[in-house]
Order: sequence, then structure tokens, then C-alpha cells
Amino acid sequence: MKKLSYFLDQSLFKLISFIAQLLLWSAFFAGIYQVFARFVLQEPAAWTEPWTRSSIIWIVFLGIILAFRRGEMLKVDVINTFLSDGPRRWVRHFANTICALFLGLLAWIGGNMTYRVRFQTIAGLDFPISWIYAAIPIGCTIALIALLINWFGDNSQIDTNIQE
Repeated sequence: MKKLSYFLDQSLFKLISFIAQLLLWSAFFAGIYQVFARFVLQEPAAWTEPWTRSSIIWIVFLGIILAFRRGEMLKVDVINTFLSDGPRRWVRHFANTICALFLGLLAWIGGNMTYRVRFQTIAGLDFPISWIYAAIPIGCTIALIALLINWFGDNSQIDTNIQE
């Protein structure tokens, strides 16, 4: 499990972080261009708003992968401060179980939705809207893997620069 965790930290999770950063920058520049085109050129671009919205959707689902890998979405700090080690472990296991069930359910529902909209296109971008919906099953499935690695794996080697 340590080797798999290390490999995923050095490859998959760094790639996800890089892609999320690229999408964030592209959303930023698309927004800047939209303001420039609308108010300076007096001709708003039709593609910037759907691109920005689509990028942010992907950023959210890629971001939850990194958050689950680092264990950042599993903290119940208020409860944990009052509990000893044994009950604290039970709270962590309960929270992880709920998160795993939710991610699995969301991945399944997102996969169904992605399949249903496969023939629709995004106005202004002219590519299938299923590419945007695919963020849900892809993000939740990889987040589930990240959750399981964080839950059962050795977290001493987590790269703290994954999100940077």
C-alpha cells in the first residue's frame, strides 16, 4: 500500500493538481477576456462564460480529490477535541464510511447523467456537455480512491506540495 500511495502521490495526484491549476488560470483569463471584449471591444465573446463555468466545475471535482487525499475533508475538529483516541478513531471511521458511500453514490448518479446527455452540446463551445458532466463520476471515483488511501494507507509520505 505504501508503494501504491507513493506512486499515486508522485504521478496521479500531481497531475490532477497541475490540471486543476491550468483550468483555474484558463477560467481567470477567459473572465478577463470577457470583460475586455464586452466593455472595450463592444463585442462579447460567446465562449468565455460557458468555458469559465465548465472549468470551475472541473476545478471543484479535481479539488475534492486532493482534499480527500490529504484528509482535509474528513476533519470534525470540534468533536475530536473532546474525545480520547478510541472514540476519535470511531468518529473518523464513521465519517470516512459516510464519505465513501456518498462518493460512490455520486459517481454512479454522475455516470448515469453523463451517459444521458452525451448527445447534447454546450452553446458557445460546440462540444458535448457530457465532457462537463464527466467531472462528477471521474472526480468522485478518484476521490474515493484518495479517501481509501488516506483512510487505510500510510500518510507519513503525503506530499504537502500536491496542491501548490
